[in-house]
Amino acid sequence: MTNTNEDLIPKAIGQAELIMDKNTIEWFYKIFDPIPVSMILVDEETNIMMINNEFCRFLEVTKEEAIGKKVEEINPNSRFPLVMKTKKSEIAWKHTFANGHTAIVHRIPILNNEGEVLYGFGMVLFDNMEEFQNIIVKNKLLQTEIKHYKQVLQKIQGAYYSWDNIIGRSRKTAQAKEFGKKASKTGSTVLITGESGTGKELFAHAIHNESRRSHQPFIKVNCGAIPHDLLESELFGYEEGAFTGAKKGGKVGKFEFAEGGSIFLDEIGDMPLKMQVKLLRVLQEKEIERIGAANPIKIDVRIIAATNKNLKELVEKGEFREDLYYRLNVMTIEVPPLRERLEDIEALTKSLLEKLSSKLGIYVDGIDKDALDILKTYSWPGNVRELENVLERAMNLGEEGKILSMHLPGYITKKEAHIKSNVIHRQLSEIIEEVERETIIRYIKDTKGNKLKTAKLLGISRSSLYDKMERYNITV
Repeated sequence: MTNTNEDLIPKAIGQAELIMDKNTIEWFYKIFDPIPVSMILVDEETNIMMINNEFCRFLEVTKEEAIGKKVEEINPNSRFPLVMKTKKSEIAWKHTFANGHTAIVHRIPILNNEGEVLYGFGMVLFDNMEEFQNIIVKNKLLQTEIKHYKQVLQKIQGAYYSWDNIIGRSRKTAQAKEFGKKASKTGSTVLITGESGTGKELFAHAIHNESRRSHQPFIKVNCGAIPHDLLESELFGYEEGAFTGAKKGGKVGKFEFAEGGSIFLDEIGDMPLKMQVKLLRVLQEKEIERIGAANPIKIDVRIIAATNKNLKELVEKGEFREDLYYRLNVMTIEVPPLRERLEDIEALTKSLLEKLSSKLGIYVDGIDKDALDILKTYSWPGNVRELENVLERAMNLGEEGKILSMHLPGYITKKEAHIKSNVIHRQLSEIIEEVERETIIRYIKDTKGNKLKTAKLLGISRSSLYDKMERYNITV
């Protein structure tokens, strides 16, 4: 006849030296027997005081066979003796029992106020390793989904680059990043300066993403790309009926869209003087006024501005307001040109090749050392943007495999050729390309970036000039 839990209690109490009474053990069984999780309680000598039905089934023993015996008699592989000796819990341990079953278990010593071991409590978390593996996989999938939705949220809010996207360990790059990180911790206006193609926008994204406004909108506006007469309505919006052709219901401006977050004003040096006055008011009064509105609107927006121009020189020429310049020039970050951090070329090339491989669907197994050395000797007037264009061209020419020096454009390789030999053997087409490129660059500098004047001086159309500038990676 099978003994009841009540029949086993005296045996358990005897092993516990009456530390627990009959009612306590009875209470334990009432709680733990219905639970479909394997549990066990042992005394300080590892004698089994309580084992529930689920654990008996798992170990393939009866309670009569288990109660009162040392746990290592029932399971020779038990680590309870070590746990009781060290007084240290073993949480979520993988354990193989004597019957061959593998499970994830807890073993916890229970101590009194003096730190002496009274009991040991054990439970099986997962007695099915396949189930455990499935949970791990599901958890990884959940983490992946969370990461994905975070990225989607970042894209919706507008900022999706972080400091990790700014590649390079050179001293100048490190200094710019360090200053940018400090700027992100404040609420001050930030001015990012640097040549075209250096990655000023990446810094703006990263500053926003590490600021207290990171979960709020990040709105981008290129002040040089929007016609001057439309810039005001684009930034501040307008009321219904403000002017002929105004939309019914009016329009919300970029500043209102950026409420609580940051607005990135790229090419701030191209902003007309009329708009500079209005921007100054935004910085001073923290309010905007829609076109045609009777009352101003209070806003909470952080301004991050960027320019490839020397604002101080523009101030001296009367082309940029001095008071606005000092309002913007609170936290200034200078992004170094690529020619001043050539030691970053290798890391940048690796990162860009990975990016372009995904974009073009072309697998490239790195870059040849000679080709990399050539990239390190070039001055890169177009900076990182030019490097990316050169690598994309090389990938398309080389298709799959390594990028070789022969895949690089002639205007880059010619400098290396000159270093290696006093005699340069090049094809006529390469010489023509070189002369054409250098001529366009010189004329653009002479006209201070005025493309219409440049095209007229060269005797070509403006569209032809744009095509050639794109072909030769010329940026202004």
